[in-house]
Amino acid sequence: MSHKLDVLIQAVDGTTRAMSFETMRMYNLGSATRDPNVAVAHQQEVAKSGIHIAFDVPAPRIYPIALHALTTDEELFVQTGHTSGEVEIVLHMADQLYVGVGSDHTDRAMETVSIPGSKQACSNHVARKFWAYEEIRRTWDNCVIRSWVDGRLYQDVGVGVFIAPEDIIAILRERVSNVPKRNFTVFCGTIVSVDKALGYGAHWKYEMEAPGTGRKIGSEYQVVDILDEVKPSFRVPFFNPQKGNLPGTG
Repeated sequence: MSHKLDVLIQAVDGTTRAMSFETMRMYNLGSATRDPNVAVAHQQEVAKSGIHIAFDVPAPRIYPIALHALTTDEELFVQTGHTSGEVEIVLHMADQLYVGVGSDHTDRAMETVSIPGSKQACSNHVARKFWAYEEIRRTWDNCVIRSWVDGRLYQDVGVGVFIAPEDIIAILRERVSNVPKRNFTVFCGTIVSVDKALGYGAHWKYEMEAPGTGRKIGSEYQVVDILDEVKPSFRVPFFNPQKGNLPGTG
């Protein structure tokens, strides 16, 4: 099984060429910073919402993701009002390594129960334009990623705080047994928001900029809570109210 995505590869001079990416495996990373201390602020940020990181597992933590979660759609369906985006570097290995940008949209309510489960509950949004990593490798650390929620700046950080793309690939191959030689996609982790608190909203926008070159890539999407469309008296609770049915409580 594989997932195909039609993309545009943007060259240094701004010209683009069409390409089809095939994804056979997809992974999301957590705490993927070069300096482990940099990730602490985001860990504290999510802890305020009852989300606890598995610190006994070495960082960066790896979450395999089902292929149907990868999307470029203008609308992203969720089932709670407590979801939020996370701007992330996106890597795709094909004939060579390509770099892009996306949003690992996450269900924060589900995340309090299961971080891996929360990563499957929402789609991972990705911009259609990518850059060939080799063309930007020498100036990679100058790039910046940003996100906005409902028009408000939410995240703003240089990519140099994150593990370098080639090192991400090496870590994956070391820790995951069946990483394909090519045709896989990686979301490379996120960073604390500008106000150090999880944000919620309906409209999400994100970008990656290569300062001094005039190049930017990015996208945006609208969140739709489909459970909210059911009239209140007929709405099934997102979490089973009989707590005794939860794993480990019976």
